[in-house]
Amino acid sequence: MARTSRQQRRQRRGIAAGTPPLQPARKPEPVEPVREAAVESAAPTPERQSEGRSGIRGVRFVQESIAELKKVEWPTQHQVVSGTAVVLVACLLVGTFLYVNDRVWSYLVQHVLLR
Repeated sequence: MARTSRQQRRQRRGIAAGTPPLQPARKPEPVEPVREAAVESAAPTPERQSEGRSGIRGVRFVQESIAELKKVEWPTQHQVVSGTAVVLVACLLVGTFLYVNDRVWSYLVQHVLLR
């Protein structure tokens, strides 16, 4: 499910800061399957078919969603406040620009073009 942990991502990003790079994990040696398990998995039972269709997919989706949410780097309170302030200031500037632009064009249309 989760491919890398937060610590592994931070180590990988910290290579320029002088921390040693993370060593990749070795792939395990292939193990020959037991013959009984192969026969059992080759013929799915009706119970297995119904599990795959209804409940298991939903449970797997929830587990993968939780794993992805653990990987998210959430912003700090300071970052949220400063981001909100930037958006509000930008909205005020654009709103003011549009208001002034509307007043100028309405004056031009009424007093210059419609005379």
